[in-house]
Amino acid sequence: MSRRTVLALSVTAGVVVLGGVGAFAFASAGDQAPAFEHSSARYTAPAGDQDGSFTFTTDVTADSGVKSVKVLPWPADSAFAKKGLTEKEMAAPEVESASCKPAGDETVRCTYSSEITGAESAPSRGTWYVSVLATAKDGTTTLETKAAEFAVK
Repeated sequence: MSRRTVLALSVTAGVVVLGGVGAFAFASAGDQAPAFEHSSARYTAPAGDQDGSFTFTTDVTADSGVKSVKVLPWPADSAFAKKGLTEKEMAAPEVESASCKPAGDETVRCTYSSEITGAESAPSRGTWYVSVLATAKDGTTTLETKAAEFAVK
């Protein structure tokens, strides 16, 4: 085989391989990691013998669907503010899950609620943040460490 033929075959093979990679990249571009929209937190302080409440709501969109959404409220003066929060910490079994319901083609509306007693809120005054970890059905994840902010007074 001549050098010219080998070179032509090599170039053709390279174009086919690169074309295949490009097609894969184009096909994979449709599978986006989960995305958050309209995140909000609402805190109601306990009053008298009535418990207070905390509610966080967010819309999560993922091309493959949403598998789970974990929610963790934390005070701004905690260790998380200094060192940051990792996906591994958010995926821990102790971190509670939000309840999600369909809200569109690839979107779910997720809500996390918790009752707050007077004893729990007293030492917790100040600014708080809400971290959220969404996992899509295809395994991709998105961590938003400050998805919402609220004040405990």
